[in-house]
Amino acid sequence: MALITSISGIRGTIGGSAGEGLTPIDTVKYTAAFGTYLKQQHEKVIVVIGRDARISGEMVAKLVGATLQGLGIDVLDIDLATTPTVELAVVDEKAQGGIIITASHNPGQWNALKLLNEAGEFISAEAGKAVLDLAEAADFDFATVNKLGAYQRIEGATEKHIETILALPEVDTEAIRERNFKVAIDCINSVGSIAVPMLLEKLGVTQIEKFYCEPNGSFAHNPEPVPENLNHICGKLEQGSFDLGIVVDPDVDRLVLIQENGDPFGEEYTLVAVADYILGLNGGGNTVSNLSSSLALHDVTEKHGGSYTAAAVGEVNVVKAMKETDAIIGGEGNGGVIFPRLHYGRDALVGIALFLSHLAKFGKPISQLKAKYPQYHISKNKMELTPDIDMTSVLATLAERYANQPVNTTDGVKISFDREWVHLRKSNTEPIIRIISESNSRATAEHLANKLITDIREIINTNH
Repeated sequence: MALITSISGIRGTIGGSAGEGLTPIDTVKYTAAFGTYLKQQHEKVIVVIGRDARISGEMVAKLVGATLQGLGIDVLDIDLATTPTVELAVVDEKAQGGIIITASHNPGQWNALKLLNEAGEFISAEAGKAVLDLAEAADFDFATVNKLGAYQRIEGATEKHIETILALPEVDTEAIRERNFKVAIDCINSVGSIAVPMLLEKLGVTQIEKFYCEPNGSFAHNPEPVPENLNHICGKLEQGSFDLGIVVDPDVDRLVLIQENGDPFGEEYTLVAVADYILGLNGGGNTVSNLSSSLALHDVTEKHGGSYTAAAVGEVNVVKAMKETDAIIGGEGNGGVIFPRLHYGRDALVGIALFLSHLAKFGKPISQLKAKYPQYHISKNKMELTPDIDMTSVLATLAERYANQPVNTTDGVKISFDREWVHLRKSNTEPIIRIISESNSRATAEHLANKLITDIREIINTNH
């Protein structure tokens, strides 16, 4: 069992003892802490809640809603909804905060509480620390019977989200309809099963083949949308019957594309392609992605005459950098697209609409679109962490060992080698260290990753 608290929210496995997973007691504790924090900031508090379709979601949502009511907070429950839909609903409903009940790409035994501020954005690190301190102190003051919060189920949030996307001037529904795309989709039996077909139909896509599109939380494969988990849909595309494949994660903030030949477009290139489209329409502009994202976005941004910034990993860090640099597009290399004209949150739905507009106007197969971008290869690896490993010390030793190279310690350790790099950091969402490397050559990228993995093991063995 595991319970992880970080800027990415309160995340844990379901079941076990209190304090060792996302048990009912832990759910109430952290919800009460967040609700208390909001009450300290606002005289009257309304909170929007929504959830992905995982099996534990209904139980957790009931605990969250009742706890907020117990604090005297009014609850607006939009039920099954994507993460970006909840983010938009917070603003639309003029709420003071939001809680998204989703463990994103984690397997089905996990769930989480993602915490939003009144702007529908993830709370800051400072706010997160305040919430964790309140939880630790259990400093809660629950409401008396006459001051309990109200509860209301809200319908139509997904439809409203989609209508807002369709109204964007950058979304060319007519061009998409004229291309008559044939699309295969994999929605991992979560809330994408509701939202993605609805969006595609509104965009004028009439030929949609649905795989794993029952929102029952029974994940048909590992829900992280990386190539090794997408063999089924890639196999369907290989048969040559579709123009492209679309894959989302359980809460629909990550967008992954499959080419017409069955090859993955590359999760890193989702943002690259959408940014290319937006920068082209805008005549340039600034972009942001995180330190673990491909150099391809940097190259495309400079080609359009803009400036690129690398932020620490984590959506809240990318959003902060986007605001500071007035970026017109940004996100993360895991398929996360953030388009500020809509909202400051990763949103696979707006990513789909913008990408299809781009592909429709391009007028050629998706594989030819991919071929026009700088070709980099990323190797993504991870190592399980045990409680006895002092990863902070390991990373510090690595930074010293490679001090002759450009080393960035903003978030973990990133070591650059001309047009190659390797980034090592502890995950915010799992008890692992991620080792991500990139090069023009796949073999070199993998060699870099393996070299650093060997270094880590050597340092751990020496320390023990």
